[in-house]
Amino acid sequence: MTTCIGYGVHEANAPLEPLRFERRELRADDVAIDIDYCGVCHSDLHYVHNDWKSTRFPCVPGHEIVGRVTAVGPAVNRYRPGDRVAVGCMVDSCQQCAACEQHQEPHCTQGMTPTYNGLDRISGEVTRGGYAQHIVVRERFVLRVPPALDPRFTGPLLCAGITVWTPMREHDVKTGTRLAVIGLGGLGHMAVKLGVALGAEVTVITTSPGKAEDALALGAHHVLLSSDPQAMKTAASSFDLILDTIPRGHNVNPYLMLLGRNGKLVLVGALEPLEPIHGALLAINNRSITGALIGGLEQTQELLDFCAEHQVLPSCEMIDIQDINQAFTRMQNNDVKYRFVIDMASLKDVDVA
Repeated sequence: MTTCIGYGVHEANAPLEPLRFERRELRADDVAIDIDYCGVCHSDLHYVHNDWKSTRFPCVPGHEIVGRVTAVGPAVNRYRPGDRVAVGCMVDSCQQCAACEQHQEPHCTQGMTPTYNGLDRISGEVTRGGYAQHIVVRERFVLRVPPALDPRFTGPLLCAGITVWTPMREHDVKTGTRLAVIGLGGLGHMAVKLGVALGAEVTVITTSPGKAEDALALGAHHVLLSSDPQAMKTAASSFDLILDTIPRGHNVNPYLMLLGRNGKLVLVGALEPLEPIHGALLAINNRSITGALIGGLEQTQELLDFCAEHQVLPSCEMIDIQDINQAFTRMQNNDVKYRFVIDMASLKDVDVA
């Protein structure tokens, strides 16, 4: 076991504070990583507040991890000390079921092991995340960071990026695709950038006229105000694919009306009940509604390589770990464009009682 310093909470709704905890010793197929940067995800906030009534305390959040390899187990052959690597939302799965064999590890029939707030499949210990000095992860769940990809901005690709990339690839977004993105937060802004890079005609759907300038600056071709009934009526049956990034239960019926023939609406934000859906809106134009949950390891590596090649990077605000509680408050108030990333070098200045 090795001692690690990080930031976490011992109870729901408490401010994050420095704490010490233990990381496991290297197993044969493990990679030890010093953490340089860690993105801040909205789900970190949910777990710290125990909003989903499933938090295991003490909780150390963080699943958008970028760092360098410091040591490897004897069975590791893909990485060596000094390599720039990343770890996303999961650190293990059964690796034997059909989903795992098809590189869809998030859908492991036995359940994936999340990077934090999960249970290690061998020891049963609680997994703790990237708001910390270092981490130990099974080799298969470590990703390579291409040299052309700025490590400061890589972290959010591992959650926000892959969450929208997965449905884009599944539904073959390409030149000529009429893509709409509902919402312009952490997920939405990545959907805009990636959609444009794939050649789609991208429209941002928002309730706020003030978001129009931001959407166009990110590369969107059009902005549709969902609060404007006439504009919504004019846009009926206009889109092939809609990515819905709204992070809470809401009424999807107005958006279903925007789908053309065989169009699909993909939920990537709301993890709670929706308002009732009118069946006729699905029958008309043979529309469908589906969901997406991050992506497998192979697809995540594909995303990192694509972003390196096309220089698609999230828009980030760098913070010190000492400012994490302020960042959480600002995130609750939607006061960030569009993701926070913690510079973990700031952890060197932290004292733990």
